[in-house]
Amino acid sequence: MAGSLIGHFFPGLVFFLIGLWHLFNHIKLHFQTPKSFTIHPWFPISKIKHLELFLIMIGCSSHMSAELFRHHRLDPDGTIPGPYLRNFEHASIDMSFILYASSAIAVDFVACRAKHGLTQLLAAVALGQQLLMFRLHSTHHGGLEGQYHLFVQLLTFVALTTTLMAIGFPKSFILGFSRSVCIIFLGVWLMGTGIMLWTPGFIPKGCSLFWDEGHLEVHCRDEAALRRAKGLINIEFSWYFIAIMIFSVCFYLFLFGVYGEKVESSSWGKKEEKEDEHHYDDDDDDDDDDYLGL
Repeated sequence: MAGSLIGHFFPGLVFFLIGLWHLFNHIKLHFQTPKSFTIHPWFPISKIKHLELFLIMIGCSSHMSAELFRHHRLDPDGTIPGPYLRNFEHASIDMSFILYASSAIAVDFVACRAKHGLTQLLAAVALGQQLLMFRLHSTHHGGLEGQYHLFVQLLTFVALTTTLMAIGFPKSFILGFSRSVCIIFLGVWLMGTGIMLWTPGFIPKGCSLFWDEGHLEVHCRDEAALRRAKGLINIEFSWYFIAIMIFSVCFYLFLFGVYGEKVESSSWGKKEEKEDEHHYDDDDDDDDDDYLGL
């Protein structure tokens, strides 16, 4: 699964769906309960409360099994072959997210004030593990895959930072909004990485797919072709960034039309009721004054 379209696309799809789910719920909470808004590490679902966490565990378990057991990954003497170290590194990331999800379920049954902060810390540990594995990857990614993974590290670092900041600033809507958008971006970028690197029609000019130590990798014929391909990746990231920002703002405005106007009209109605009550009180006082001959 490592170094393949599927190995990048499906983890990216999971990040994208979780980020979108978090963005929706954070915006909705912000409109409905602005005064008591709190950044949530995960969101319950009505019929199956921990469905989000269960799906994380199932998805990571499936991906980890594919990484470790799809092919024979050990030498006859029981050691890990060099070309398959990357599979064990990716499996370690899966294990971290399984630990986060299972621990979040356990912590949720504990009635303590620090459970939200503790769950955020567990999520930060999983993201930190992902950042560490991509940063210290056993495979030398000096080419196009390395350029894509450089941006994966950047987005993971931002997600990690905002998750840690959420422990100290749990009431910040902008922080929750930013983290959700970053997770969406990370998912989109991983899906784009899988499509652009392992679809022959999207390989940049002057580069081709080759088998290298049991995996398909993109190699460029010369330094000029490599520089051009990396430049295209930088432009791609910039365009993705612009598209994600436009989508996030439009999504916010759309949910404002759904939830924000109801809250606004409700608040305006209460304000009018108070003004009417105050007006009636003034009229009663005037009547009393007239009755007393004042």
